[in-house]
Amino acid sequence: APVYYLEEYDAWALACFEDVWQASMDAESYSAAGGSSGDQLLSKTMPAVPMLNAMDPPSHTRLRALIRPFFMPKRLRELEPAIEKLIGEHMDALAEEECLDAVSQVGEILAGQVACLVSGFPLEDVEPLVGWIRRYFERDPESRGITPDGLAAFGEMVAYLAGMARERRARGSGEGDPLDALLGFEEEGKALDDDAIALHLALLVLGGFETFPKVFAAALHRLVEHPDQRARLVADPSLIPHAWQEVLRYDMPTQFLGRTVAREVQVRDQTLRPGQPVIFLYASANRDDAEFDDPDIFDIERRAPRILSFGHGQHSCLGQHVARMEGQLSLAALLARFPDYELDLANAERYQSEFIQGFSRLPLQVRS
Repeated sequence: APVYYLEEYDAWALACFEDVWQASMDAESYSAAGGSSGDQLLSKTMPAVPMLNAMDPPSHTRLRALIRPFFMPKRLRELEPAIEKLIGEHMDALAEEECLDAVSQVGEILAGQVACLVSGFPLEDVEPLVGWIRRYFERDPESRGITPDGLAAFGEMVAYLAGMARERRARGSGEGDPLDALLGFEEEGKALDDDAIALHLALLVLGGFETFPKVFAAALHRLVEHPDQRARLVADPSLIPHAWQEVLRYDMPTQFLGRTVAREVQVRDQTLRPGQPVIFLYASANRDDAEFDDPDIFDIERRAPRILSFGHGQHSCLGQHVARMEGQLSLAALLARFPDYELDLANAERYQSEFIQGFSRLPLQVRS
């Protein structure tokens, strides 16, 4: 059914592409203030200070406008040589490894380095940040939602980021990065405190660190499943942007986000009433045959003008241009060096999560 009730979430689910696309643009009918992630919808609890993904206009509009320029193509073009160098050096180092994990030793490291570079964090902090985020997303197969250790990891990360904000505030700005921008932001004449800044930075970190490794691993997997498409990609690297877009559509890691109904709204034959949670099933929408021809077929030459892998509307992913750049550069770098790489799928592991899907471990053998 395109609109149906999910009892365990006490929420309505939208499964069709056009319904999710339109709802994502309707901030008057669907509010993010009650939370948008799976854990928020499950627990119905929110941080004392809302993060950007749990804010509505006009506060959301002002804060997003402040941060958005740091993640737009113009700035990323300036950073592209440094990003490409980081990726190339890491790929070169892989040639020394007999067998490695495509998730923890490739995807997470690259995601961490790129996220730190774009956000202005020290590169030496990649390891602890990756550790906190890995713990945050780990799930207990016997229950849903964030584990106690995941909550502890999030608290440790926020404390670290708050300390970074305090240090920068004490010595003065001048880095020209998102932290500087947040330190200078005021809402109704009141500046953000260090804890609020840390929560906003945490959202940027979570989005950049966790999703890219899953998409990168999925790309390697799908190309092994479709050797003819891998051969075409190796022979014609100009197809890489289309291939990356197809992996994002076919294997997007974020299964859903949600909103709360703010005013009565009709979706098909179902009336949604104020206060009811609504889940946008992005993974389902990206396989909607009303939007995509043969949606369950993986095709690196597909030209899909619209996908929902980064959401849509005012809450679309701030880091989507970063994700596309690092994904295309990483895939190009790996295929150029190791076109005949192999995967040990028998020993691969997948996430146990209601929110994120993808490989948590993917053994990779490279052939230089």
